[in-house]
Amino acid sequence: MSTPTESIMPPRSNRPRTDAVPAMDPAVKSIQPGGGVVMAMELAWGRARRAYLRKFRPGYVSRMADRRQGERGDLTFDPVDSRDMKYYRNQGSYWWADADDPFLWRDALPFVRVGLAELLVLGGAALLISVVMALFWWPLFLPPFMLFILVVWFFRSPRRAVPSGTGTVVSPADGKLVEIVEIDDPVIGPAIRFGIFLSIFNVHANRVSLPGRVVSVRYRPGKFLNALRPESARENEKLDIELESGDLDGRVIRIRQITGQFARRIVCWARVDDVFARGEMYGMIKLGSRTELVIPRDDALSIVAKIGEKIFAGSTVMARYQSDVSIESDA
Repeated sequence: MSTPTESIMPPRSNRPRTDAVPAMDPAVKSIQPGGGVVMAMELAWGRARRAYLRKFRPGYVSRMADRRQGERGDLTFDPVDSRDMKYYRNQGSYWWADADDPFLWRDALPFVRVGLAELLVLGGAALLISVVMALFWWPLFLPPFMLFILVVWFFRSPRRAVPSGTGTVVSPADGKLVEIVEIDDPVIGPAIRFGIFLSIFNVHANRVSLPGRVVSVRYRPGKFLNALRPESARENEKLDIELESGDLDGRVIRIRQITGQFARRIVCWARVDDVFARGEMYGMIKLGSRTELVIPRDDALSIVAKIGEKIFAGSTVMARYQSDVSIESDA
């Protein structure tokens, strides 16, 4: 689990900083800044659940209040347990230790935990419709049942074997590698950008490519163009995280989540000062999308992945920084 830290701090890069721009985008008020119908439904259910627990289970509410840690901060309500913090875990508010969280078991399910509500609402609705259709004429159950299978398949979260080795860059997303280009990035400098297209059949969880500390989280609303169109990377809704990696002497990498024509909900629970391990999950994009990875370009970099290759988040090696070649800091 990612945790904020004060003692583990990779050397800072020489990138320019602007004090007027906060590292944590103030527009990011939840892990799903674009909102959504299912999110609104789940938040409404949370309000009803808290009212029920306070009225009929005050002992449970009291125990959970005694065990919670942190401070309320800017949170607009008083949470009862960890379920209430699902959408606000990136706000630096209350949290519960694993030993005090009665809902930690949900992390062990073979599905991405932040997609469980969609799985229940969308998948449950499709399954219910298929049963009703079967009562009229059994072949009618097939289309909604296939939709149910697709929803279940979409939110799956398979285990991944993460490669080790200092300087090993793993893929941040499942999908097809459609772009490898050299760019001059205003923050990173000379860089390589990898573009990954995710179809609705891919796992949509995002993972960190190199171990590091989050130094910036940026969100920008936008359009919902087809993720295969080149202009989608510029015009669609997107969220960037930048990390300083100890593997690169504190230099910065960027992972960008981009919505698509059908994938309209970016989820990211990373916040500034969180430390992530290589291959650790930090978010997802719901229902088809694009992910980009930008890393520093220098003589130590060896690109392994090839355009057109099918890649897997956290396990496919995209590139390696050779330890026997000196890594120069940004000028």
